[in-house]
Amino acid sequence: MMIDQKNVLFVGGKGGVGKSTSAAAIALTLAQNSKKTLLVSTDPAHNVGDLFHQPLKNKAVEVRPNLDAIEIDPSIESRNYINNVKENIKGVVSAQMQQEVNRQIDAASSSPGAEEAAMFDRIVSLILDERERYDCIVFDTAPTGHTIRLLTLPEIMGVWIDGMLERRKKRNENYTQLLNDGEPIDDPIYQVLQTRKSRFAAVREILLDEKQTGFIFVLNPERLPIIETSKAIDMLKKHELAVDTLIINKVLSDEVDGVFWQKRKENERGYLAWIEQKFPTQQKHYIPLFPTDIHSVQLLEQYAKYL
Repeated sequence: MMIDQKNVLFVGGKGGVGKSTSAAAIALTLAQNSKKTLLVSTDPAHNVGDLFHQPLKNKAVEVRPNLDAIEIDPSIESRNYINNVKENIKGVVSAQMQQEVNRQIDAASSSPGAEEAAMFDRIVSLILDERERYDCIVFDTAPTGHTIRLLTLPEIMGVWIDGMLERRKKRNENYTQLLNDGEPIDDPIYQVLQTRKSRFAAVREILLDEKQTGFIFVLNPERLPIIETSKAIDMLKKHELAVDTLIINKVLSDEVDGVFWQKRKENERGYLAWIEQKFPTQQKHYIPLFPTDIHSVQLLEQYAKYL
């Protein structure tokens, strides 16, 4: 995959393998190649701002020429999401019911998955509404399990909304028969669900379009990251999402000194051979272990050369 030919990139992987560093290096390279780029961190353990030595917000902040960055705050997104739902409900229910409906919505906002749903709504908005402003959007996603849920939500939500729409349609047909005038009832909730379904379908189409979207996984040459990456690729494949690029990070130099490091290198060679055998179709980029943490733009640029 030619990274600079995609409009949307998702960078995922097990926690601690160098995912944020890889996403930031890719975004920086795109920006330096005159592409207006947005780097989005959806990982609750944000550190993109630390890489650029600049505090980031829940909205786009310029961190370098041609490069904006966002660290999405799940709690803020959830609060905004709930407030939007309350706004949508206004005028749909009676004033007497409004207070009870708001109470139920507030109760739902603390349920498991509420922040994740709000996060996905923001990702949908970024992909659909911000693409006109940017040549490329790079997502630094949460560890693998969260990534898979985020990427497969359009399919799951589409099925759920279809069921909701069908129930609303039957309800409206029953009301029409009761009114006996044959005129369809204007149902604002039906319209809201229909709009959401259309947006989910539009995002799903973009995610499935290999010309527009690329999926990159970062791993270290170690047993658990290899196993987790393999499982993630297989799971995404079931949803017709192809991971076509791997970044193998923190590879030891062949010239390591000392018995300990030579033993580590010998062990690593076995894992590198396993990676080649396990992932034959993916394009692979090997990044050496740097002598220091990647903590500056200069080091990010050095890191990016291996991509």
